Amino acid sequence: MSLTRFLKGMLPALAVAALIGFAAPAPSFADDAAPAAAPAAAAPAAAAPADAAAPAAVKPPPPGTPACAAAVAAIDATDKYAAVPAVPAVMTNCTPAGGDTAWMLTSVALVLMMTIPGLGLFYGGMVRKKNVGDTVMTSFAITCLVTVLYAVFTYSLSFTGGSGFIGGLSRAFLQNILSDVNNGGIGNPNSLAPTIPETVYMCFQMTFAIITPALIAGAFAERMKFSAMLWFIGLWAILVYSPIAHWVWGPDGMFSTANVDDKGNFAGWKVVLDFAGGTVVHINAGVAGLCCAIMLGKRKDTGPGHNMVLTFIGAGLLWVGWFGFNAGSAVSAGVQAGMAMTVTQIATAVASLTWMFVEWAHRGKPTVIGICSGAVAGLVAITPASGYVGPIGSMVIGVACGVGCYWGATGLKHAFGYDDALDCFGVHGVGGIIGAILTGVFAVNQYSGHAGLIEGNPGQVINQLIGIATVIIYDGAISLILLKVIDMTIGLRVSEEVERDGLDLALHGEVVQ
Repeated sequence: MSLTRFLKGMLPALAVAALIGFAAPAPSFADDAAPAAAPAAAAPAAAAPADAAAPAAVKPPPPGTPACAAAVAAIDATDKYAAVPAVPAVMTNCTPAGGDTAWMLTSVALVLMMTIPGLGLFYGGMVRKKNVGDTVMTSFAITCLVTVLYAVFTYSLSFTGGSGFIGGLSRAFLQNILSDVNNGGIGNPNSLAPTIPETVYMCFQMTFAIITPALIAGAFAERMKFSAMLWFIGLWAILVYSPIAHWVWGPDGMFSTANVDDKGNFAGWKVVLDFAGGTVVHINAGVAGLCCAIMLGKRKDTGPGHNMVLTFIGAGLLWVGWFGFNAGSAVSAGVQAGMAMTVTQIATAVASLTWMFVEWAHRGKPTVIGICSGAVAGLVAITPASGYVGPIGSMVIGVACGVGCYWGATGLKHAFGYDDALDCFGVHGVGGIIGAILTGVFAVNQYSGHAGLIEGNPGQVINQLIGIATVIIYDGAISLILLKVIDMTIGLRVSEEVERDGLDLALHGEVVQ
């Protein structure tokens, strides 16, 4: 028996060694393949008469800037969100691309599905039966609350020009977002997504703003007041999510790859690569969840989740929806979206298997909750890297987060004694950190225009560490302040009696039969 368990435990280690060995030559694959087309191209020339002059090889010109993008860039220094007469170039050139728009509409639905019902079911299956109603209602209520706040404040604060720290209010209450129907099929796009209507881009980013605070609920499950949750999530969405999203993705954010001057040079502080939300979504939610777990304290009693099948269904919905999350972050239906989808699938599968084997070796049995948690860990870790790394890099990321997040969900929280009920920090915080760092290692210039450590750019790893540390410090400080203020006013935690009897009956007057 002990020999069998030992051999099972060796499998992840062997996988790591094999993948690292394969990863070493990865950057040379494209270089080795490129000259192969030369003989075929030269064949017609060989058949030409001897006295015929061979045509000079013409190097294809680099793709030009689309007319729409050029028009948007030309007015970036002015009021690009003004009424129609003020931006005639944009109105003339920026007709939404049908393929891009269709894919982004689909991505909106996929990412929204991740929260309702995906995350609600995933978390709902892991809590005890007396608290499942409160858990799924939390996901639903956050979806509604953040939608309203996003339309009023947070889209504008995140994705319009302002400063390196925060955006402006030119889109508060979604003012001046033009209707494509009323304008002959021609939109007024955000410069960050010039080929789709701004309404579509706004809805896509809204789904990210929704799921990020919903993830935090995994840390405070089964013991936080519903009213306190609403206050904390609402304030956190404005004061924490908005600026961090602007830092990383805003048009002039201090970490944003979109923050370039008129000569195409980076104009921010540090380039932090985060394709789909490693820092903005997962580290952000994980750190806030850790703060909640610390401030609320441990649950009075715990027990196994009441329905692993709900967790299985939720994990499946999350996995499928994550293609919209990562591939949709290309904001186009092109090559980068295809690679993002590919590496997402690979990393998720590798992380699931790694978690399963590690749990099998550690506890003697693989579990449904374990393999589902491993899948989510893989999805988390590949998120920042999905538009920057290739298949080999995604495999290494999958192994690393499968091992690291298992430790985060077991050894780490037990070592420090906090009660991260559904492993928000253990999976999203730890997985987001692993993914963000390894993005700086495995980024491939051919795929994204950004090189990582394996292509001779160690500085990108330093930039990633700076971005991670900045998010952790800011998020942790503001989250703790918000939690303390709420605790001093209306209180954070339910009474012992309510916790014992269950939140469903006490807070919502209904129970699962």
